Amino acid sequence: MVQRLFDIVEQRASRSPDAILLAAKENGEWRTYSGKEVWETARKLAGGLLTLGIANQVLEPEEQEKIAIISPNRPEWMFADIAVQLTGAVLTPVYPTVSPTDLIYIFNEAGVKTVFVANADIYARFKDAFNEIPSLKHIYSFDLLEGVAHWKTLLEKNAQPDASVISGITTDTLATIIYTSGTTGNPKGVMLSHRNIVSNVQDSMPAFTFAEEGAKTLSFLPLNHIFERMVTYVYIQSGLAIYYAESMDTIGLNLKEVKPMVFTTVPRLLEKVYERIMNTAMELKGAKRILFFWALDLGKRFDNVKKGNPWYRFQLWLANMIIFSKWRAALGGNVKAIVIGSAACQERLIRIFTAANIVIMEGYGLTETSPVVSVNRFESENRRIGSIGTLIDNVEVKIAEDGEILVKGPNVMVGYYKHPELTAPAMEGGWFHTGDIGQWTEERFLKITDRKKEIFKTSGGKYVAPQVVENKMKESIYIEQMMVIGANRKFVGALIVPAFGNLRKYLRDNFPKMSVPENNDELITLTEVKDIIRKQLDKYNTFFSHPEQVKRFSLLSHEWTIDSAELTPSLKIKRKVIEQRYAKQIEEIYGAEL
Repeated sequence: MVQRLFDIVEQRASRSPDAILLAAKENGEWRTYSGKEVWETARKLAGGLLTLGIANQVLEPEEQEKIAIISPNRPEWMFADIAVQLTGAVLTPVYPTVSPTDLIYIFNEAGVKTVFVANADIYARFKDAFNEIPSLKHIYSFDLLEGVAHWKTLLEKNAQPDASVISGITTDTLATIIYTSGTTGNPKGVMLSHRNIVSNVQDSMPAFTFAEEGAKTLSFLPLNHIFERMVTYVYIQSGLAIYYAESMDTIGLNLKEVKPMVFTTVPRLLEKVYERIMNTAMELKGAKRILFFWALDLGKRFDNVKKGNPWYRFQLWLANMIIFSKWRAALGGNVKAIVIGSAACQERLIRIFTAANIVIMEGYGLTETSPVVSVNRFESENRRIGSIGTLIDNVEVKIAEDGEILVKGPNVMVGYYKHPELTAPAMEGGWFHTGDIGQWTEERFLKITDRKKEIFKTSGGKYVAPQVVENKMKESIYIEQMMVIGANRKFVGALIVPAFGNLRKYLRDNFPKMSVPENNDELITLTEVKDIIRKQLDKYNTFFSHPEQVKRFSLLSHEWTIDSAELTPSLKIKRKVIEQRYAKQIEEIYGAEL
């Protein structure tokens, strides 16, 4: 019986010792690791860690030793995760993109004693910060770095984990602390036990009925994120081989090489895939262009419940043969499903990709719920576009009087590390308060309407849910990113990052005598560009009531990114940061309120 996360790996190694479990590119070639090799390497690493003096008994969370990791996805990440579990210590992963200031805060609060860093770039980024952490005693690197101990020196100790330590690790033992980046304030350490994550793995397994033993998956969402980490153990239990993408820039190439059956992503990355497809389509001429947009129109009308008349279904079959087959080929040709979480996905994208026989399984969860609460299933009868699916096994949800989604189940966190004053209100009444507003459809499909803290009221007393407006407006091929504003103002405005490539193509096609600027700062000043965006807003404003409609906007010349601290590592926009950074533009929007 699986009670601890590492039990899943041990069972896989025992069941299929020689089958590929992990793979990554090394010197340009795929290097694979069998289940037996992964398990034995993790055990050796655990033994090496224990020689550093880690307490050989399971203690209370604040007494358990904290071991950190700062690395993109790679097999060594998982070796470390499994090994740390086997020592009874707590893995505390940190995003490589976190600021040195936040890293110092996290490491000092957690009392991190040992850290694994991936490479020279990451070590150089945080080298000075490490000097500000009194508890830090050991630094190991995955790549060979001058002056830094290599992780394999721990393997060379040829030690094994202590059987008495392993037997003392229970379902209630703390497995990890994940610091959520949040959009304001200091990061919060979410404490998750083996019970929390194992229950989520087991209760999510019924959603993976399509998984085939020996099939492949491509992993590129950060393992620091509980979504990718938990689903990794689902993959392991399902018998899948996990291939790690080389980088975010090589995902397209790696998909074609690996030919995965399934992978996880966030809406922003799916949007970028769609944008690349559309950019290619905009270059098409004649019959090819007509056929592409005919297929796209069919996709936009797709509904897995109301399947359409026989003529529509025949056309869709034909579109899959001649157009959408190329989409599937670009994703490797074997993709059955894409599992999406972290933020709301545009309904339009779900319809189009699912019409193309690439089932989009949108789900919902939070770090505090390990993370999955609900998910749209692969089977059509348990999938509804516009919802976040049905609840997974053993998870309860109720909607509070103010519309907030409350969650109860074995997946709900132990609490926030060293912050009982934050844990108490989050767990008031024995239910975890998600901060999301939702409702039921058909009495079993959960639907998110917005973030409780993000809903704002205009000065006229009208409530506006910004995410709903933003997701609809971003259906425009000319709008890349958008943040709706208007709290305590007379009307709703927006900060918009345009899709610069599409704008330039439109201008060149429609204004052949115009000298189109290559500089984004110059481009957004053009009257023609502002007119294009205004027409797009007018088009999509019709979907909303008058108080929700975007009246004025400001165009920005640079995309919001993680590196610029305007997006969280899971690609959510940091509203407070953006409001502060673009305060001047916001004031210009409201300079003369309507």
